[in-house]
Amino acid sequence: MRRIQAFVLVATLAVLAAAKKPAGKTEYFVYVGTYSRDQSKGIYVCRFDAASGNLSAPRLAAESENPSFLAVHPSGRFLYAANEVDNYGDRTGSVTAYAVDRKSGDLKLLNRVSSKGAGPCYVTVDRSSKDLLVANYSGGSVAVLPIGADGRLAEASAFVQHSGSSVGGRQRGPHAHSINLSSDNRFAVAADLGLDQLLVYRFDPEHGSLAPNDPPYAKVNPGAGPRHFAFHPGGRYL
Repeated sequence: MRRIQAFVLVATLAVLAAAKKPAGKTEYFVYVGTYSRDQSKGIYVCRFDAASGNLSAPRLAAESENPSFLAVHPSGRFLYAANEVDNYGDRTGSVTAYAVDRKSGDLKLLNRVSSKGAGPCYVTVDRSSKDLLVANYSGGSVAVLPIGADGRLAEASAFVQHSGSSVGGRQRGPHAHSINLSSDNRFAVAADLGLDQLLVYRFDPEHGSLAPNDPPYAKVNPGAGPRHFAFHPGGRYL
C-alpha cells in the first residue's frame, strides 16, 4: 500500500475484475482511480493474487482526467470512470467508458459523455446492466446514462437537479455524493450531503428514467452530511 500511495496522488476507489487462470488459480485486476495532477495520470492497475495476498506495483492502465470513482460492468468487460471536472461541455463533468483487456488489464477508451452536472464523484451500474447512474457533487444533481451492448455510454436519458439547503457552509446548496439501487432494482437512492437528505427515486431500467418517490426523501440530522451508504443484503435496511 505504501508503494501505491507513493505512486498515485489520491486512490479514491479500487475495484476488481476477475481473470481466470490455469490450474484453478484466480487473479484479480485492481483498478485505482486518482486525481490527475502532479505525477498522477489517470487510472492505474495492479495484479492481486488471492492465494498469496500479493499485490503488484501499480502501472498506468489508461490516461484519464480526474477519474475519482470507478465502476466495473457486471460482465467484467467494461469499466466506467467519473471524471470529476467542471470543464466538459457546458460546465459539466463527464463519464468515460473503457473496454477491459482481460489478459493484460489495460483499458481501451470507448467513449466519453457528459455527466450533466459539475464534479461527478460516483457511478454505479444498475442490476440489469442497461444503465449507469451518476451523482454530480458540485452540480448537486443525478443522471442516468444508457449502456449499449458494446459498453459505450449514450447521452443522459434522465437528469434530476436537486435544490434546497441545510445548515450553511457546504450545505448552503445541494451536493449529491452517491447514488445506489435497491436489491430489486426498482428504486434509486441518492445521498445529498448539502441537503442532509436521502432522495428516493422510482427507477425504470428499460427507459432509463427516474421519478420522485412518495415520499420523495428521508432526512438525516442537520449537519450530518450523508455521503455514502450501503443496503443490507436482505434489502430491508439501509
